[in-house]
Amino acid sequence: MSTSALPIDIETVKGFLAPEEGQALREHAQACASLGPVLEIGSYCGKSTVYLGMGAQAGGGQVLAVDHHRGSEENQPDQMFHDPDLADGHGGIDTLPLFRKTIRDADLEDVVIPVATSAAHFARVWQQPLGMVFIDGGHTLDAALTDYRLFAPKVAPGGILAIHDVHPDPETGGRPPYEVYELALASGLFRALALIETLAILRRI
Repeated sequence: MSTSALPIDIETVKGFLAPEEGQALREHAQACASLGPVLEIGSYCGKSTVYLGMGAQAGGGQVLAVDHHRGSEENQPDQMFHDPDLADGHGGIDTLPLFRKTIRDADLEDVVIPVATSAAHFARVWQQPLGMVFIDGGHTLDAALTDYRLFAPKVAPGGILAIHDVHPDPETGGRPPYEVYELALASGLFRALALIETLAILRRI
């Protein structure tokens, strides 16, 4: 699948996802849609959600896009990945308006279900198996571990766990997503399938 097949110019959407990573998300979302909904933790402005939504749509499934839309630690004012265009006028950021625009422009409103809350809050009410879980929320160790512990056990057998920003070399990026990746492998619940750029793909055994 090429980026030209996407319903919008994906490069105009704010985000930190490489095209090769996006295509992998799309393919696995399509393949796993029959096992249960696709859950995305950390939607930001919707770049990865478009790929997941296109895959889920092709597979006859749905995407649960979970994000409080107040930004991760690194997105806050004075931090490395802060974008002043996302300022909410109250000293923080708000990505929800841009996220909704992205999903509307991509004609995915019937596929993507926005869940504007934290993953921890959503985990209290969601009990069903998930066909795929994509972890790309907060990148502190506490945030990444929380997302993994709450939702990795909910991946259906044969389903996919995807983790973004996995850097085996500590010189190229932060370590928490990689440590979560190692934890998933050590759990005996998952086996590694691929590492595309910084996107780790694992299958639930």
